[in-house]
Amino acid sequence: MRKAQLALATAAGFAAILIVEMAMAEPYRWCATYGARGARNCGFVTLEQCRATISGIGGSCSENLFYTGPEQTVRPKRKRPRD
Repeated sequence: MRKAQLALATAAGFAAILIVEMAMAEPYRWCATYGARGARNCGFVTLEQCRATISGIGGSCSENLFYTGPEQTVRPKRKRPRD
């Protein structure tokens, strides 16, 4: 009985770890799409990385539809007081 409880607790622990890993944010915001077949690589943090990869081989860059990371915000410029 004790072994069964230990096995059940271990299985529940592994399941919880897998669920947490699946729910983590996708860190790569940009995807490269290559050629007519539409092969995709969504492993780019910046648009510049994606463009550098497709340069010379062709393709296009687009936003990753599964990206769930933080949005980048642009801070407004502060106006300087006039003298």
